[in-house]
Amino acid sequence: MPYSTAKKMSNVDSEPPTKRAHTDFQSAQLAAYKGSDLELKCINTIRVLAADMVQKANSGHPGAPMGCAPMAHALWSSVAAGGAGRVHSAKSPGWWNRDRFVLSNGHACALQYVMLHLSGYEDCSMEQLKQFRQVGSRTPGHPENFCTKGVEVCTGPLGQGISNAVGMAIAAKHLGATYNTPDFNIITNKTYVICGDGCLQEGISGEASSLAGHLGLGGLIVLYDDNNITIDGNTDLAFTEDVAKRYEAYGWHVQTVGDVANGLGDLQKAIEEAKKVTDKPSLIKVRTAIGYGSPNKQGSESSHGAPLGDSEVAAVKDRLYGCDPNEKFYVPEDVAAFYKEQADEADAARVAWEAEFAKYKEAHPDKAAELERRFNHEMPEGAFYDLPKFVFGKDKANATRKFSEACLNAVAPKFPELMGGSADLTGSNCCQIKGAKDFQKHSPEGIMVRFGVREHAMAAICNGMFAYGAFRPFCATFLQFAGYALGAMRCSALSKFGVIYIMTHDSIGLGEDGPTHQPVEMLESLRAMPNMNVFRAADANEMAAAYEMALKNVHTPSVICCTRGTVSPLENSTKEKAMRGGYTVVEAEGDSAPDLVLVATGSEVWRCVDAAKALQSEHSIRTRVVSMPCQEIFLEQDDEYRNSVLPGNVPTLSVEASSEHGWHRFSHAQIGLTRFGMSGPLEELFVKFGFGAENVAAKGKEVVDFYKQRGGNVPNLNDRPHFVNFTGPDH
Repeated sequence: MPYSTAKKMSNVDSEPPTKRAHTDFQSAQLAAYKGSDLELKCINTIRVLAADMVQKANSGHPGAPMGCAPMAHALWSSVAAGGAGRVHSAKSPGWWNRDRFVLSNGHACALQYVMLHLSGYEDCSMEQLKQFRQVGSRTPGHPENFCTKGVEVCTGPLGQGISNAVGMAIAAKHLGATYNTPDFNIITNKTYVICGDGCLQEGISGEASSLAGHLGLGGLIVLYDDNNITIDGNTDLAFTEDVAKRYEAYGWHVQTVGDVANGLGDLQKAIEEAKKVTDKPSLIKVRTAIGYGSPNKQGSESSHGAPLGDSEVAAVKDRLYGCDPNEKFYVPEDVAAFYKEQADEADAARVAWEAEFAKYKEAHPDKAAELERRFNHEMPEGAFYDLPKFVFGKDKANATRKFSEACLNAVAPKFPELMGGSADLTGSNCCQIKGAKDFQKHSPEGIMVRFGVREHAMAAICNGMFAYGAFRPFCATFLQFAGYALGAMRCSALSKFGVIYIMTHDSIGLGEDGPTHQPVEMLESLRAMPNMNVFRAADANEMAAAYEMALKNVHTPSVICCTRGTVSPLENSTKEKAMRGGYTVVEAEGDSAPDLVLVATGSEVWRCVDAAKALQSEHSIRTRVVSMPCQEIFLEQDDEYRNSVLPGNVPTLSVEASSEHGWHRFSHAQIGLTRFGMSGPLEELFVKFGFGAENVAAKGKEVVDFYKQRGGNVPNLNDRPHFVNFTGPDH
């Protein structure tokens, strides 16, 4: 029956939902509920579907979905049906102006999959609900944006989702300020979040929420599942702060809803009030009961992270109005009809918006074309024409962070989707776009985001901006502090979000600040991450290549590592060569194979060039120097090219002021760091730790002599089995 009819029915004269008689508990629940019978039946259907999913998988988290079901029902229902009126479209999940929804407590994902199923999203068919947490299903154990249409971001690690949502709210506010016109409001969407105690305990959420309050992100509405339970037990064990007061101090609009188990009236009023507040983000603290309806596990940590058990699930259904303990994965016809009507009504907003956008396109063709290009991640015309070219013998030596600044400012005018900033290190990171305004509460058209000293949230916010669409966010800090941001950077790689990370002060070469700031292990940590390109440029041409590759690789995040100290110019570098990830920058004299190969990155390359000259002049050791600005890109090249650069059977020495791990696949010996650095002038440190040209030459000779003494038998690094790992088709 239509929701408009069902809502008017009283509890007294409504027909029972099934032929079976109500239990005493069901009757009591129905009598106490301050809403329609159908509303309660819908909420209970969500609860038992989630419990069925976890039970069949024999794995998962049933408690939060059962407690949060009223909130989900409210968000997926129209205002007329007592809900929030959230707009979205199962027929076009990527519609630009949809209201974004983030389930920050991603372990409760059975809740999200149930709502997507009830709303008609193809990826969450009933069969997919039954395949919850199974290999190859579209309903994995935590939400994954690349797997399930209707899921915006990966929200396994707690605190990431709410922080992503801040990025989405920034994106919406900026895009609206940029592309809305007096006659057309094209970008009007809001960002809704459900989060739990775990999300608000993680420090990243505090960082992001603090910035959201400062920026006055009125389009952000967070429903906080206040159930007083975490994995270890009651939150009294470790979390007794006043969350409402904390968020008020952040500058948020805060409301409290004491009960949603017996009606949604207070929650609907709170959401409507939040929607009216345009100069502050909103937090609605909602008291729920984890595992609601479970006779033995409601309100207990025992309902958090394990199936309830067959008998307990049956007991839940026996207690909840509208449910039958003999039915599994069952959606009553009137419940299905209700949600279909809600989905159709939400989709009607998309249809109306598309008609409005067609008019906008006629009235503002340039703006419309720019929006389409940005959302489609198409390269602008002449995107890379203005990237600087280093001319040997003409241009001066400089720090690669200055080359990065030049490249950023060369592409920024062509890429309005480049938006971002630094974690309070703008001058040191050299990431200011010249003439660009700051994005602030009263200047949302600005593109420079002052993230403050919030590295982890900065990266997560950029993930949210990318997830929103139409943005290529960038952010910057010292490379050592990538460690603070690593959780969110990993989510960038997993989610296929092409965030650009500008990381300066990339080695012991930052000098006097000492080992606390010297990232001896960070390059290898980042290189070990799948789907992450790590660039360490040796000069301006290589930096230009890094920016072009970073912008072209839309679904792979890039880390552009930059020196504080100056680098000497390389005579034979070009952007085109560097775009292959590794190339010969100095060839050995003569036509035959070299006696030695030196392979290096960044500021160590020119030191290898000097070492190669010394090896030739002093020892007649014919030395090739290879620059490898990006290992990941080099490994993507064909075997013939890679073998032509690194033959594998020629003694090879890698030189990088970082961990030696990872270089064993490219070199027979390594000059690297196996300890932390120290404080001192950078050139003195390079000499002390063995990266001066004199030591590189000495070690290079040792490697050549080592293999001569063994009859020239050099193990061929390229002559070993390589297994193609089976990853299967992408979701």
